[in-house]
Amino acid sequence: MDSAVNPKPASNAKAWIIIIAVVLMVTPFGILVLRNSPAAPASPATTGMVWIKGGEFTMGSDKADEKHAEEAPGHAVLIKGFWMDVTEVTNAQFQAFVDATQYVTDAEKDLDPRQFPQAPPEMLKGGSLLFKKVSGVNPFQCGGANLPWWNFTAGANWRQPEGAKSSIKERMNHPVICLTYKDVQAYAKWSGKRLPTEAEWEFAARGGLKDKPYTWGDEERPNGKIMCNHWQGKFPERDNGVDGFTYVAPVKSFPANAFGLYDMAGNVWEMCEDWYGLEYYKVSPKDGPIGPAIGYDPEKTGYGQHVIRGGSWLCDEGYCLRYRATSRQGLDTLTSTNHVGFRCVSDLPAPSAK
Repeated sequence: MDSAVNPKPASNAKAWIIIIAVVLMVTPFGILVLRNSPAAPASPATTGMVWIKGGEFTMGSDKADEKHAEEAPGHAVLIKGFWMDVTEVTNAQFQAFVDATQYVTDAEKDLDPRQFPQAPPEMLKGGSLLFKKVSGVNPFQCGGANLPWWNFTAGANWRQPEGAKSSIKERMNHPVICLTYKDVQAYAKWSGKRLPTEAEWEFAARGGLKDKPYTWGDEERPNGKIMCNHWQGKFPERDNGVDGFTYVAPVKSFPANAFGLYDMAGNVWEMCEDWYGLEYYKVSPKDGPIGPAIGYDPEKTGYGQHVIRGGSWLCDEGYCLRYRATSRQGLDTLTSTNHVGFRCVSDLPAPSAK
């Protein structure tokens, strides 16, 4: 399933080298400080961003079925205006960050075996979880953890997203992938921006449309047209590529929504600031919700998950169908995969009226 990506406990061995710093950095209190600090660092330019005016909308849905119960209930939310990146952060943009800071991502680092004596040797190597096609599998019978189409691949990172022999040389306009939550926070801080809250993300994704299932409207394929990069065919065995892609696509490969934002559905999931709570919508405040105090932790690792939104190239029309406007799930804070990316937002003042 595209939805639950939960590495085995050994996969979470990387936790101890970064988790304490991450948890301390991303509590809701920390989010409020970041958003309201009067002593913000040098302001980023808004080139490549669009102003989202903000307002009130219905977040989530009262029509969610049992499979997507985390999307319910629909509830009123009010958010302030903000700037948002027009596209997901690309390999070119992340390369500029790395060139300027010499940052090394989590997936590029090996672990010290003395710190993790119980970890299998293969899990001590730097790498990411990668999707691999498999045959003879009924995805509906696989449960939520240790899904057979996910494999930890040593040497897979943002520079080599399919492993040691791959490259991004011809993919600089693709969304950057194989990053952890810590990695994207580092980029956001460097750029003078931040990650969107889940509420900001959904408001922007809807593009002003009210209670529509998709970011473009009511129909999954209006006039037979595929509107985003997602899986067509038998999952997880065969993607027919009817939409023109069988992997991550370049940004702006499909039409923008009404706010001028590209790929708010499909292509890659996008990380949000919030911790992920299955039932958070039942207690969410109306004004500027920022998520629960700690994330859902299905593997009992003690680390928790953050929200990802929008679906990806792995979402199919039957098993997953998570390229809808209300789709949401969690990703372990320390996990990097080849179907998750991010975009940033900024709290710079609104553009001057003309």
